[in-house]
Amino acid sequence: MVHNETNSTNRKLSIQAGLNGLSFCVLDTITNKILAFERVNFKTQLTPYLMLKELKEKVSKQGEVGRNFSEVMVIHKNNMFSLVPKPLFNKEELPNYLKFNAKIMANDLIAYDEIPNQEIINVYIPYTNVNNFIFELFGEFEFKHSGTVLINTLLKQNRTSSEPVCYVQVSERETEMMVMSDKKLLFYNQFEYSNKEDFLYYLLFSLEQLQMDLEKINLKLFGSIEEGDAIYELCYQYIKNVSVFVPSNPSFPMEQLENESIDFSILSSL
Repeated sequence: MVHNETNSTNRKLSIQAGLNGLSFCVLDTITNKILAFERVNFKTQLTPYLMLKELKEKVSKQGEVGRNFSEVMVIHKNNMFSLVPKPLFNKEELPNYLKFNAKIMANDLIAYDEIPNQEIINVYIPYTNVNNFIFELFGEFEFKHSGTVLINTLLKQNRTSSEPVCYVQVSERETEMMVMSDKKLLFYNQFEYSNKEDFLYYLLFSLEQLQMDLEKINLKLFGSIEEGDAIYELCYQYIKNVSVFVPSNPSFPMEQLENESIDFSILSSL
């Protein structure tokens, strides 16, 4: 990468940090061009400590190019979250929203994002070690939970349809699932899976809990998935309206992205 001092003020850095991998994206905010993108998948799930070690190594390798940004965004990808209806939300009660879903330590910082137009608050535990490191490096920055970014973007993609739709972002060992109907979010969750049968189990069980009709639901798979893949074929045995979904992002035509493994959540945060 060539370091160019003149345009450093127009660059936005997005980092997605998760225990299964990291994604980095640099955007020129004037031309709206992606200047750099990298995704690192870990061979096994790491601890937050080892994940930070990987992040430090990656960022230090970027040398000068990785220092000057007008904006920095960190997306925390983890399953330590809970969606709370806004009318029931009280910021004094944050640990209580999470105690059934996540193991909380007394010193854990708990954060929350508002999901626009949905009357929903996403309460979650960010990786404090990552936030501290990024703050030391860049100063002020913004952070969100990956669920907030994904929900918000997919709701915008589906403004016109009132039919029930199930979106599933497929990654190597984890999957994010979201169901919406009549422009309202009904369900969002993340699952770890080790084989295609696990994947199908989480999908069908979630749809059953929501009392969704498998004949009517539209299943849209995206991420690390193509038509004819084992997961795709297995889903098709149970759900006929299944398709591979290419998220439309007006800022970045997907054709211009040479690397198809570019992370949708990180693109949506730019």
